[in-house]
Amino acid sequence: MLREILKVIFLGIVEGITEWLPISSTGHMLLVDEFLQLSASDAFKEFFFIAIQLGAIVAVILLFWDRMWPFYRSRRGTVLRYDVLATWGKVIVACIPGAVVTLLFDDWVDEHLHTPTVIALALIFYGVGFLVVEGRRRRRPRVQRLRDITLFDAVAIGLFQVLSIIPGTSRSGATILGALILGVSRVAAAEFTFFLAVPVMFGYSLLKLVKFGFAFAFSEIVLLLFGMATAFVVSLFAVRFLMRYIKRHDFRAFGWYRIVLGLLVLIWFALKH
Repeated sequence: MLREILKVIFLGIVEGITEWLPISSTGHMLLVDEFLQLSASDAFKEFFFIAIQLGAIVAVILLFWDRMWPFYRSRRGTVLRYDVLATWGKVIVACIPGAVVTLLFDDWVDEHLHTPTVIALALIFYGVGFLVVEGRRRRRPRVQRLRDITLFDAVAIGLFQVLSIIPGTSRSGATILGALILGVSRVAAAEFTFFLAVPVMFGYSLLKLVKFGFAFAFSEIVLLLFGMATAFVVSLFAVRFLMRYIKRHDFRAFGWYRIVLGLLVLIWFALKH
């Protein structure tokens, strides 16, 4: 049991780092599983790789609580912040395309696209995308602040997020890349991704829970708790790092990382087989 706990702690570290950086958490988790496999059923591992993200999302909620909670107390009582409420409205609209596609094609994707080759190609493709988009950004972004993202922007970003159903794409990577193409600043793009992650991750985890069922063994509950707790702690540092980094740098370093990792994965599995 101790060995399995150490494995999920390592997976929690990987999840906490890769969930918020645009380098594909699911892709990394599936690749790590090739070398560090959990001694668990395939059904549980499929659920674990999604549920562990809840630890990461709780970290974001904690860090951005003042930005996400639409109420604040004043001398006159509780006041509704309409700008925050409007942002949540745009987030819900952005969630709709991804929710529809996931409900329709999630099983097919799990069966056909969760392969090292697909993950590697997605890593490379979107890595090139970041290099191209960042290389062409010369003028001042059209949208500087999160509150200035329009409903049209939200719908378009939601359509980009649909691409993240392909393993190796990265949910944060697809949404950030789409936002950059639309002329949103790097900071506002990252912040909208954090908002968008809350309903998306909770909804997707609930979908996987319904598919898996509620009959967990005690050992499985222990593994889930250790994995989520680790992802929570690591995410606190990863999110802070990302926000500091993009205030001074662009996303090209992540693009190069994706390309190199994708090529290494292709080479490794080509030699393996």
